[in-house]
Amino acid sequence: MELKHIPLESIHVQLGAKMVPFAGFLMPVRYSSDIEEHQTVRNGVGIFDVSHMGEFILKGERARDLIQKVSANDVSLLYDGKVQYSYLPNDRGGVVDDLLIYQISAIEYMVVVNASNIEKDWNWIQSQNTFEVDMVDISDGMCLFAVQGPRAAQALQPLTNVKLDSMSYYTFEKTAFAGYQNVIVSATGYTGAGGFEIYVSNEQAEGVWKAIMEAGAPFGIKPIGLGARDTLRLEMGFCLYGNDVDDTISPLEAGLGWVTKFSKDFINSDQLKKQKEQGIPRRLVGFELLDRGIPRSHYELCDADGNRIGEVTSGTQSPTLGKGIGMGYVPAEFSKPGTEIFVKVRDRLLKAQVVKMPFVKKL
Repeated sequence: MELKHIPLESIHVQLGAKMVPFAGFLMPVRYSSDIEEHQTVRNGVGIFDVSHMGEFILKGERARDLIQKVSANDVSLLYDGKVQYSYLPNDRGGVVDDLLIYQISAIEYMVVVNASNIEKDWNWIQSQNTFEVDMVDISDGMCLFAVQGPRAAQALQPLTNVKLDSMSYYTFEKTAFAGYQNVIVSATGYTGAGGFEIYVSNEQAEGVWKAIMEAGAPFGIKPIGLGARDTLRLEMGFCLYGNDVDDTISPLEAGLGWVTKFSKDFINSDQLKKQKEQGIPRRLVGFELLDRGIPRSHYELCDADGNRIGEVTSGTQSPTLGKGIGMGYVPAEFSKPGTEIFVKVRDRLLKAQVVKMPFVKKL
């Protein structure tokens, strides 16, 4: 399959990015080092080009009805300018994708989906569209920049009249930004470090990127790659689709009960409700290594006798904590914080402890 290219690829190459295939796109994985880029975002401000993400517009009198049917969260809680985290349940007990829902108006929504699932999500939502909702896939015409870190608001403020430091988490404004019209500035992100996501058209992308880099220069802004994005999201215990949640994994096992609203009907809601009532047999947990080592995806998780009880879904060396951290599914009896489990690394059992996520509390 031929790789897709993001519009600003040549800029990333000029900045010294190492470009790698990711989710069907050629993407910048790092510019300097993962640890340096991670610390830049945790302590200052960095900018990610995540233009590989997908965006759909759903418009029509019954757009809300369609979203209520295909997503597990309750869209009636939204208002204009509000964002909601949710997921698309499939009809087999798993998850089609996790996504963000933006209410532009009562009859118009933007949904933001994972890059690897753009076509799958589009086909799934369209297959459920019995409400005559007008659907438009705008993914190829949009760029998305995530400006993240505790200094993000200060760095971006000269570019907009929106008071960024008073924007509530998970809200957005469609506004003028860096001299361009109709830019979506969203108080969202995947790092836990605070900040904003900026949606622009491909035509605006280069000008907006350069304006952000210029405005952020006094604050030490740097471009950040997908390597640091992964360690940042893992420190916060955020799921990555394809690793920690997928078509075969129950959203309730994945800890997505908080966005599963049984106050309404949605695809597979009866089965999920039944599962909740019967009890969840296994759970996604976070763990920290007590022994030295780095847990990697697919490493076995074991009990004290070396019996396999699960496997690592995401793992890394935490730059902030200086120790190995990870997530994985274990039987419910091993899911309580403080429980001792072991990670099998090359026939050695490394001692670990189940902990409450996020691993890094808000700084």
